Amino acid sequence: MPMASTLTIVRNPIFLTHHYQFNKQFTTPSSLRLLSFAKMEGSEISEEVGEDSRAKRKIFVAGATGSTGKRIVEQLLAKGFSVKAGVRDLDKAKSTLSSANPSLQIIKADVTEGSDKLAEAIGDDSEAVVCATGFRPGWDLLAPWKVDNFGTVNLVEACRKRNVKRFILISSILVNGASMGQLLNPAYIFLNVFGLTLVAKLQAENYIRKSGINYTIIRPGGLRNDPPTGNVVMEPEDTLYEGSISRDQVAEVAVEALAYPEASYKVVEIVSRPDAAKRSYHDLFGSIRQR
Repeated sequence: MPMASTLTIVRNPIFLTHHYQFNKQFTTPSSLRLLSFAKMEGSEISEEVGEDSRAKRKIFVAGATGSTGKRIVEQLLAKGFSVKAGVRDLDKAKSTLSSANPSLQIIKADVTEGSDKLAEAIGDDSEAVVCATGFRPGWDLLAPWKVDNFGTVNLVEACRKRNVKRFILISSILVNGASMGQLLNPAYIFLNVFGLTLVAKLQAENYIRKSGINYTIIRPGGLRNDPPTGNVVMEPEDTLYEGSISRDQVAEVAVEALAYPEASYKVVEIVSRPDAAKRSYHDLFGSIRQR
């Protein structure tokens, strides 16, 4: 199998979950056969993509060594995609990702360095981009804007230069908290303390929506590193203001969004709940209306 090219830049959309647990208020057997880019469960679509064709389905992941990003890379590879992982630290990537996998290509890429360099990293062989980047907490109060706003915009512009027509963004619930009447929500306040993080993310979302690119914006609740303990609940934008979800499920939603046309041009908010009924992704994405 020829080496696949994969750029993954994925980081925690809600950065503080590396060190904090959200309180209840916010946290209250053969290889897979892939259908053509619009796989639909229960439909009569029967066209299948063979092994050789699957190897050509390359997805660029920005933030691939992040806690969520690496899970997206793993799930893409498990489902037969080739991945081009975009990372800032090549040494870290080689120890974090399965660099021996012939379907994985690790490339140095920094979303803050402009769209031209990102376009070179994405190349002409990537059919979609998944952005799971996120700034690292520190003293630079402009970091959220450099990464979560301008960095995402750079990535969108790089897609335009390479004619990549599919874009998946990992964002966060409560990005539009001000319009939701959640200005006094402790989580909204805390997440905006370090450089107005949620505001930066919202501005990037708005840019994507006006760009003309086929997008899916995924807003997860508080991120958990532990395995899933419930089923995915998916709601329209500006609906959820509390709840949590396993990073494994966030990665799954991102990967499934590439397969279902029902996910196109939509903003979805996700958490998991033990009492929620298990629903297909065809049903979940189909239940959300475009705005």
